Order: sequence, then C-alpha cells, then structure tokens
Amino acid sequence: MPVLGLGSGFIYTGHPARVVFGSGTLGQVAAEAERLGMRRALVLTTPAQTAHGQAVIDRLGERAAGLFSGAAMHTPVEVTQAALERVRTLAADGVVAIGGGSTTGLGKAIAVRTGLPQLVIATTYAGSEMTPILGETEGGKKTTRSSPDILPRR
Repeated sequence: MPVLGLGSGFIYTGHPARVVFGSGTLGQVAAEAERLGMRRALVLTTPAQTAHGQAVIDRLGERAAGLFSGAAMHTPVEVTQAALERVRTLAADGVVAIGGGSTTGLGKAIAVRTGLPQLVIATTYAGSEMTPILGETEGGKKTTRSSPDILPRR
C-alpha cells in the first residue's frame, strides 16, 4: 500500500530480507547455506580477511567449495571476472561473502551474472547488504544498477 505525505518527502520501497543477528550466529552459516540450497559455496573475502574466510570454510564443512580472497573496493569488473572463473573451476553453486562493502558487492556481482544464491556475513554495516543496488568499476568509470536479482537471498 503506498504511503503518501504532504509537502516535500520521499518514496521508500521496502525489500524483503532475512537477517540473522546475534552473538554466535556465525555458527549457523552451514544451516543458512543449506536453506539456500548451496552444496558447494565459494567463500569471498578481501586479501586482508582471508583468516575470516577460512573460519567460514571451517563452519561450512563439506558445503565449502573454496575461497576467493581478491574482493576489492568499488567492485572492479576484472575482479568479478576472476571470481567468476573460480566459481566455474570449483563448480560452486552459491557464494558466501564475509566482510564489508567490497565482499558484499562482489557477491552481488556474481549473483546477478549467474543467478546463484548469495549469503552475506556483514562484519561492518556498509548498507549494501540490504539494497538491490550494485556499483561496479570498469575502465576507471563507476556505474550502478538496481534489480531485485542483486539482493542477497532471503
């Protein structure tokens, strides 16, 4: 139902989301991956967060396909292409991004190109984990696009 107001205002469209929040919730990552149908999840991190990625792999157990630790700020398209090659090589059927905006953006970029489910473990509140917006950089130019297919799965 639309909400209309008087004077200057704004339009807000709420998007469905599933948020699992609380101390110790990382222990539920395998169950969340299973809920999304992931059998071979590729874990995404930045180079500095490799240890966090390994902790997620340990929690995923047999549901982990491997690690891609090359996520970078502003989601460079060449990084996305390298991660997509890793998805293909490992026959990954989903992605788990752990970190802030860089890994979340990479997960979104992979998901929108492949249709694979994505799970985000936010270590900061970048905001990207709650939006259907993807910003990417190619040839020094940043572009954005929006689609429900970009949202992390619920």
